[in-house]
Amino acid sequence: MKKRFGIDIDGTVTCPSAIIPYINKEFNVNITLDDVKQYDLTHVVDCSEEEFADWFMKSEPIIYAASPLAKGAKEVLKKWETMHELIFISARGPHLLEITKEWFLKNALQFNHIDLLGTHNKIEAAKNFQVDIFFEDKHDNAVMLHEECHIPVILFDTPYNREPIPNGVIRVNSWSEANAWVDNWLKQQ
Repeated sequence: MKKRFGIDIDGTVTCPSAIIPYINKEFNVNITLDDVKQYDLTHVVDCSEEEFADWFMKSEPIIYAASPLAKGAKEVLKKWETMHELIFISARGPHLLEITKEWFLKNALQFNHIDLLGTHNKIEAAKNFQVDIFFEDKHDNAVMLHEECHIPVILFDTPYNREPIPNGVIRVNSWSEANAWVDNWLKQQ
């Protein structure tokens, strides 16, 4: 039975530490992913929110074009691409659509649709696409998607999303764990 999978891109399909080398170079720091305890990255650099936002806007295309895949993501997504609809819903701005599509092509990943919202609020998109399950790395997104859409949300564990989660948000440590949970969930459908 074919399902619609809503899937975040950055920190979920891409490695959550993809931005770290760029931050280290630009702001002359030496942080690791373990130093990032909250989603907002301005706490790890010594600059204003405006300065960081300006840098990030200029750097986004470079970072996104070179982001490595999260470990195990490709194998699981390749398995799912023939069995389910893969709808990638991201907070990236719509102006990054071509770079995003090129990245998917370069990494030999299929998609049924890519929706770049320009906002972290993914609820409306999840409802419009009628997704049956969502895959996310941002804690508050995961909780809101579960509570508003009444769907299971797989939350990929990172140091920046370790707040408590409600039932229905499932914390996993890897794509293979996500795959195992999904296999079990599909058997119960």
